[in-house]
Amino acid sequence: MFGFIKKGLNKTVEAIKTVAPKKKVKILKDDLENILLEADVEYDLIEIILRELYQDEVTREQLESKLLMTLSYTKYIQPDYEAPFVDLIVGVNGAGKTTTISKLAKHSINDGKSVMLGASDTFRAAAIEQLTQWATKLNIPIVSSQQGHDPSAVAYDAIESAKAKGIDHVIIDTAGRLHTQKNLSEELKKIVRICDKAHMNAPHRKILILDGTQGNSAIAQAKAFNEMIDIDGIIITKLDGTAKGGSIFSIAHALRVPILFVGVGEQPEDLVPFDKYEFVDSLLDAIFISE
Repeated sequence: MFGFIKKGLNKTVEAIKTVAPKKKVKILKDDLENILLEADVEYDLIEIILRELYQDEVTREQLESKLLMTLSYTKYIQPDYEAPFVDLIVGVNGAGKTTTISKLAKHSINDGKSVMLGASDTFRAAAIEQLTQWATKLNIPIVSSQQGHDPSAVAYDAIESAKAKGIDHVIIDTAGRLHTQKNLSEELKKIVRICDKAHMNAPHRKILILDGTQGNSAIAQAKAFNEMIDIDGIIITKLDGTAKGGSIFSIAHALRVPILFVGVGEQPEDLVPFDKYEFVDSLLDAIFISE
């Protein structure tokens, strides 16, 4: 998978080149501030990074250490569980939830696992239809209901069906309408409770999908979802379509939640596990030359 994250950062690298057209062995802190701002790193985080860099000129190794430190919470440790493993997918409409669910399902299929989908976004008929289309395309079962049906009941039925059929992995979609945040919060909390009733400790992973093109503006959204249900991991979509790749540092630092995958294209293989070392190296390659 090495190289996919670098490919997804092309637009961010191009943005960096507008303020730092020539690579250097060392870079002045003032220039570094402009570069990080251009990559959409949050200003408060930039201040922290610069404050901990004591020299006026910064080397690649010094900056690498500080950037990796902001991503120190990004390692995910899978909990012990009895099959099926249940993923609950949350995020606002338009973030790429449905497409990401299909990519996660494809990952599991490629790993030799059986997958079932649960269409618990019953607020939008289009969401049920889209997820059903993906289930048909991937030739995997789906549990769905009519628009307006209780989303918790759909989640429960999906888990019960997966248990009965010996399915390895259940992926449950949910509605994402932050403009009615109180209703959404209560709905998501109820789904979490009902999942646990259907299968002990489910959902085993609550994943937030964030649109990478929103950059730092996604942080408030992420905090809202985290306060609702304690997010276990984040997937950043559309990284290849934005010059705001540096916002990943800000999101990781603000949430202290693991980043599981990043989306760098439309194909199933374009959802790649997040590698903080490749991510940082890809950005540093745009700034520094080797000594």
